[in-house]
Amino acid sequence: MKRTMLGILAVLLLPFIATAQQPAQPAAGPEANPVSSAVRRITERQVKNMVAAMEAMPAEKYGFKPTPDQMTFGHLGVHIAETNNFLCSSISGTPAPADEKLAGTEPKEKLVAAVKSSFDYCTQALAKMDDSNLGEQVPFFGGRKVSRATAMIVLAAAFSDHYGAEAMYLRLNGVVPPSAQPKKD
Repeated sequence: MKRTMLGILAVLLLPFIATAQQPAQPAAGPEANPVSSAVRRITERQVKNMVAAMEAMPAEKYGFKPTPDQMTFGHLGVHIAETNNFLCSSISGTPAPADEKLAGTEPKEKLVAAVKSSFDYCTQALAKMDDSNLGEQVPFFGGRKVSRATAMIVLAAAFSDHYGAEAMYLRLNGVVPPSAQPKKD
């Protein structure tokens, strides 16, 4: 009985095993560059939430910081803009915008504009990227060099980290983060 069950199980699983052993075929169309395409899609999604979070925080709360050792919400906006500009410049090999140096104490409108501008730059800089040079070394934080693929992964991870921080700051101030807002009809 056991042998019969094992035989039936093997026959049923054989198509799945054979499929799993076949080499993956290169993607065609928009997925011909899966890494670059994924980073562009992530950027498109994240820009909406991250800019909306900057807009949702009341102007008088831009100086808020959860603990004395953390940055203010305004400084978080500067950090987001600077990180976006640096990483997208490194990834694309294009010069980052020559924006003025912001300290995080500027008015809300100026900080929101800086974050929006950094996402506009990233969208443009990543538009022509493909996966043909993911192994090339690019400038990274601390004067180091990393592969372009690493910089792209760090960019996508930074979006999540930064939005998570924005959401926490918003919730601590009684504001529901954009991604937790009820969907409008």
